[in-house]
Amino acid sequence: MTLTARPVPATRSGTAHDLITGLDGEPEGQTSPSVYETGRLVALAPWLDGHDRRVAWLLDRQRPDGGWGGAGGYALVPTLSAVEALLTVLHRDGPAAAPAAAAHRGLTYLTGALRAGAPPDLPATDLIVPALLTAVDRHLDGLAGPPPGLAEWAGRPRLPLPAGLDPARLTRVRGLLATGRPVPEKLAHALEVAGELAYRAPGVRPSASGAVGASPAATAAWLGGPEPGPALDYLNAVARPGPVPCASPITVFERAWVLGILVRAGVPVGAPEPVLTELRAAVGPSGAATAPGLPADADTTAVTLYALARLGRAPGVAPLAGFDTGAHFCTWPGEDGASLTTNAHVLDALGEQPSAPGVTGARRRITEWLLDRQEPDGRWEDRWHASPYYATYAVLLALADHAPDGAARAAVERGVAWLLGTQRPDGSWGRWDGTAEETAYAVLALADAGRPGDPRITPALARGRRRLSELDGCDGEPALWHDKDLYRPTRIVRAAVLAASGRAGATRTGAAPTMIRIA
Repeated sequence: MTLTARPVPATRSGTAHDLITGLDGEPEGQTSPSVYETGRLVALAPWLDGHDRRVAWLLDRQRPDGGWGGAGGYALVPTLSAVEALLTVLHRDGPAAAPAAAAHRGLTYLTGALRAGAPPDLPATDLIVPALLTAVDRHLDGLAGPPPGLAEWAGRPRLPLPAGLDPARLTRVRGLLATGRPVPEKLAHALEVAGELAYRAPGVRPSASGAVGASPAATAAWLGGPEPGPALDYLNAVARPGPVPCASPITVFERAWVLGILVRAGVPVGAPEPVLTELRAAVGPSGAATAPGLPADADTTAVTLYALARLGRAPGVAPLAGFDTGAHFCTWPGEDGASLTTNAHVLDALGEQPSAPGVTGARRRITEWLLDRQEPDGRWEDRWHASPYYATYAVLLALADHAPDGAARAAVERGVAWLLGTQRPDGSWGRWDGTAEETAYAVLALADAGRPGDPRITPALARGRRRLSELDGCDGEPALWHDKDLYRPTRIVRAAVLAASGRAGATRTGAAPTMIRIA
């Protein structure tokens, strides 16, 4: 069976029961469509059904300033992908006013964006940006000349590589593919950066569903054309709506986060037996992966172990051992950088099984590592989410529940103070604007980590929940999660919003929560 994450927006309808039912009924998961990934399919797979819908979707998503995607540096990768895709369309299909005009506006935007400094720390950005810049320059300066309507871009200086990005890593990745040796699983997710070397790369193996690296773009680059088989079946399924997500399926990730959020919030979760059985089976000796074709990672492993433990299916914490660096837990071995939310989730998982061998020492090390990385104003930031409210929520809850010593409590108090101090006048929270997602994280963090009797918390929660009821649809809200492009895991966000909305009065002051009942 092919599993593909459906790119659908959140809606105002839906209950916790609907979420749990959907985990079993739509195991592929729900996530928002990606400009980056859709642009790659436009360029790589014009033979795939829905091509015209994808082109139209890209044109419709261009911002007034000429860019695509999120705010600030988050626009760079999707804008490069959309511009290169439209240039490919113009070269392949001939003159067309709308793609030419959109490409022109996109190129104008890029001339400034590429000089604005290093882009945010998204997966494979250091590979994607050099690959797309080379492709765009090839379109503009190729033997056939620039596409019609873009003659003014011919002969201009090459688009600059942003500061901090080194093209040498892309050269090394392509060199590895050229040898035919096996490619690390994490690289398969962005196989499209390899260009022609991606085609049937002998060092890459699709999963049983036909997906390469759980990525539509990587799969299209590997397949190369409409050859019947599992890879084409996967692409036809994921691309049926037109635009596509960055990762598909997201089965384990979605199930673990939804169940973990709900049970932590006190929601009586009656998960279907097949969901629990399959979630337990997803945890192997080396951990759990978001989807087949992706490497096992400590984040997915930890949240899965935590959810299973809270639901009475504790499998032990041994699968986390391979991610322990001695100072903190890496998301995967060889990770560039480190993740605070991964370590907060590991602390949660270890805290559910405190008597397991080595857990006491590991909890102490993670706690110290997290405390050392708190920002001066009290918040935490992380590499897997654009908003500090997600990271602060994850770390605050882990510290409050599993590291209740004096130093940790002081850090929790600083984090709570930051949340209270950054609530917007309308009661919401958010990095750029108040959003339901970020407001939910702040409400859940204050409700669980606030000091009993703190008179500031009750009114802050009341204002937050009142605003949350107004924002509760999530429609039109920015995608905030990090992949090759920003994305929104729809059911996970919905779980946080429902959990926060359904805990009226549920703080550590002793007020009784209002539970969301799941029949």
